[in-house]
Amino acid sequence: MRKIRDVLRYRHSAGLSLEAIARALKISKGVVAKYLRLAMAAGLSWPIPDALDDAALEKLLYRQGAAREPTFAEADYALVHQELKKKGVTLMLLWEEYRQAVGERSYQYTAFCTRYRDWAGKLKRSMRQIHRAGEKLFADYAGPTVPIVDAHTGEIRPASIFVAVLGASSYTFACATPGQTQSDWLTGMSRALTFIGGVPALIVPDNPRALVSGPDRYEPELNRATAEFAHHYDTVILPARPRKPQDKAKVESGVQVVERWILARLRHRRFFSVAELDAAILELLPALNTRPFKKLPGCRQDAFAQVDAPYLRPLPVSAFVIAEWKKATVNIDYHVEFERN
Repeated sequence: MRKIRDVLRYRHSAGLSLEAIARALKISKGVVAKYLRLAMAAGLSWPIPDALDDAALEKLLYRQGAAREPTFAEADYALVHQELKKKGVTLMLLWEEYRQAVGERSYQYTAFCTRYRDWAGKLKRSMRQIHRAGEKLFADYAGPTVPIVDAHTGEIRPASIFVAVLGASSYTFACATPGQTQSDWLTGMSRALTFIGGVPALIVPDNPRALVSGPDRYEPELNRATAEFAHHYDTVILPARPRKPQDKAKVESGVQVVERWILARLRHRRFFSVAELDAAILELLPALNTRPFKKLPGCRQDAFAQVDAPYLRPLPVSAFVIAEWKKATVNIDYHVEFERN
């Protein structure tokens, strides 16, 4: 406490400036200002009463300082995280709304941003992609298949599980298809758009030959039917890069959720048609989409209604009709071959 006494003596007895006091005592000017501020809050002046020893002086000054420390109100960072997914929403806007709500107890903008980023960094230790509302729908097939038993012959055929996930809300769709042909892919994506009731700005599927005629790391060439599908729904299809699952990490996670919360529950059931399997999957989808998030408020369905749904484009009036396009050579008899005819 000796330097606090010296600060008060130099200030009140000698009338030195803060800079001169700091230079004389070899401390910073900010520390000098802090000591004077604490003394003023405690009602102390020079000379200090003799009965006030160092311990009592320290207790008096720092008790007053602690009492003057403002108590800041924490923002709802989970809500901030969800709101940022909406178009046009920025951290500055959310900070202003937070400041209006809590008044003088609010953090300054820099501290608000720092605390939010610290909170967001604890969600998962990985490269975090920012998904805007209504922007992307990710699509892929699950690895495991489900056996379909032919009731007449007993033959077993595998059925594939198509999964689509919206980027911002993680709203999930799944259905069963006979395989993973071009028709299966386009049918799955068409059903996913009908399920969510709108069209996102971008669809990000895997990079299968069923959709891509000219595979390229950066500019894949879509086949004719896929390009017509994109034109019909007025959207853009941008396949993920080959062997780059991080490009569609959202649906990779969605596939795991579907495997654990839908396929695992159907593992003891026998299915005799793809339609029967598909109906069983659709029955379990509402439970999956209404499961509460672990670290965010609400569930997938709530997030979809609040975040993604308002920004989706309307569906076209008519459904897409899949056409198969094939280059054929005209034979010498003026005929072309189609399905071996």
